[in-house]
Amino acid sequence: MSSAYRELEQHQRRLSHLRHVEAIAGWDEAAMMPEGGGPARAEALATLRVLIHERETDPALGDLIERAKTEAARGELDAWAAANVREIERRWMRETALPTDLVEAASRADSACEQAWRKLRARNDWAGLRPLLEEVVARKREAAAALGAKLGLGRHDALLDGYEPGARAARLEPLFDDLRAFLPGFIAEVVDRQRGEETIVPAGPFPIERQRWLGLTLMKQVGFDFEHGRLDTSHHPFCGGVPQDVRITTRYDEGDFLRSLMGVLHETGHAKYEQNLPTAWLDQPVGAARSMSVHESQSLFQEMQVARSRPFMTFAAPIVREAFPEAVRAQPSAFTDENLRRLQTRVKPSFIRVDADEATYPCHIILRFELERRLVEGTLQVSDIPEAWDAASRALLGLSTAGNDKDGCMQDVHWPAGLFGYFPTYTLGAMTAAQLFATARRDLPDVDERLARGDMQPLNAWLRERIWSQGSCRETDDLLTRATGSPLRADAFKAHLRARYLG
Repeated sequence: MSSAYRELEQHQRRLSHLRHVEAIAGWDEAAMMPEGGGPARAEALATLRVLIHERETDPALGDLIERAKTEAARGELDAWAAANVREIERRWMRETALPTDLVEAASRADSACEQAWRKLRARNDWAGLRPLLEEVVARKREAAAALGAKLGLGRHDALLDGYEPGARAARLEPLFDDLRAFLPGFIAEVVDRQRGEETIVPAGPFPIERQRWLGLTLMKQVGFDFEHGRLDTSHHPFCGGVPQDVRITTRYDEGDFLRSLMGVLHETGHAKYEQNLPTAWLDQPVGAARSMSVHESQSLFQEMQVARSRPFMTFAAPIVREAFPEAVRAQPSAFTDENLRRLQTRVKPSFIRVDADEATYPCHIILRFELERRLVEGTLQVSDIPEAWDAASRALLGLSTAGNDKDGCMQDVHWPAGLFGYFPTYTLGAMTAAQLFATARRDLPDVDERLARGDMQPLNAWLRERIWSQGSCRETDDLLTRATGSPLRADAFKAHLRARYLG
């Protein structure tokens, strides 16, 4: 292996160690840190992110990358090493577009706003959040302009590209327009059909310790590796940490165990992807998850395609009954296999994105995608978000959020945390998950019978071969085409919805 490439590898290895610390500190901030630790943590993370940025933008990297690209062109690097050079250059291009003082200022603004959001959202205090979010948006607009100039992209495309390499609004719009045309009529038809289905909502309380036991039991069953991960609680469920030490979180409601359970299984899908990335490349960019749409496809594969299916609920329902024996004795008909399945496949427009059913969920994402693009490009101001959100919510979901910012524009952590460009990956992930599951079902004809026994091993092995083990060696379109036979389309997702809800 060439000396230039070896220098690049060593540089990335050290960067991965710094990112490891950043990831665990970020998880701790969200899950374990006492409230009083916030200001000091924000300063520490800002300093750490500056150190990472300085190493990412080391002037010597440009020459090393060019030399390594020449070596790859001469055939001196294998396919993985050549792909690693590509991914290193992609990161270097983005990082060198951003001045250090902007990285530091943005980190401070993000931390301050995210920490405040945790308290202000519960109080429906938009006025308190607004000035903090204005600072976040101002820094993000600066970053988007700098990235766009360096990469030759529009501002919002420059942010999209950070989470979904190669993604452009012009390509996403036809996919989302396809769903926008399909969903309203479909949702109305399903809601009308489900009026004739009787469902019984289980009555709590459901003790948190029993909810935790249930989540841990099913996490283990579907393949989570507890030697390299753990489950905790936070204000907003997420998957963090690093592949060797994956940290997932949930939040509990003693009146509704299903919400937490599905959240746990969703984050477990993320975690399994991380835990099964190519071990030999974990300290290199090529060993990372391919993109956020691919990452979201893994969580939605686990939650929507598997956990909410009839076969899996046949397996899981007895474990649910074991978790809450007193509730079962009081209300046995609420805990039948069929009732639990129906509860997990109810379609009803609702305010909260993370609790939305899979049919209405894309409406939440289209709303955010459209508002976020205007916000980044400067045609929507932070002060106008509540009114714009209410109008979009009424148009897409038939629900008004006027005066209810807690369940409207304040419900998500993404914008307070500076995660602009992330939201579209959720619906791209849902479409990807459906396309992957349709292909897996073709390749594994007995998959339903296995899921009814709680056997995830064949599906896990299929995903490990097609997705997990590939890291970022392939571009997203190539990865999905090799896994399913075609690049991403909305067809499989629409077919899945029709089969599950109308078939």
